[in-house]
Amino acid sequence: MTDVLLRAPGPGDLGWIVHRHGVEYVREYGWTTAFEALVARIVGDFGTRHDPAYERVWIAERDGHPIGSVMCVRDEAPATARLRLLFVEPDARGLRLGERLVAACVDFARAAGYRELVLWTTDVQAAARRIYQRAGFELTAEEPHPGYGAGPVMAQDWRLVL
Repeated sequence: MTDVLLRAPGPGDLGWIVHRHGVEYVREYGWTTAFEALVARIVGDFGTRHDPAYERVWIAERDGHPIGSVMCVRDEAPATARLRLLFVEPDARGLRLGERLVAACVDFARAAGYRELVLWTTDVQAAARRIYQRAGFELTAEEPHPGYGAGPVMAQDWRLVL
């Protein structure tokens, strides 16, 4: 993974996050544009009002092209950060890039003084769940969710004490 750079987002990168989530989640899970709209809201909120001391986005870049991303944002709960929108391009999977992105998020959250890092995912995102487990996250809650057009899923909340 030495040929992959983790960097701050530049022009077009926030739009890339929305676009790639929209395209790949339709292909992989059959999800609709309702999910893409959710991603757009999350990214838009970050782009218009994030606090750089406590919130960050990483873009993984190889050969000048984005191949992955993750966000760390302030959660509503005190002293809690939220990991959001982990994504790795299909042709970059299996290289432990997801683990590297999650580690960057965990390290940043610790350095920013957060006491815990939480995230939301679904049971169908098995590869991401394995990454979270290896990073030390624990499943704290699970409940049925209507999904995003391909049928119901189990929504999952995960937590890592920092």
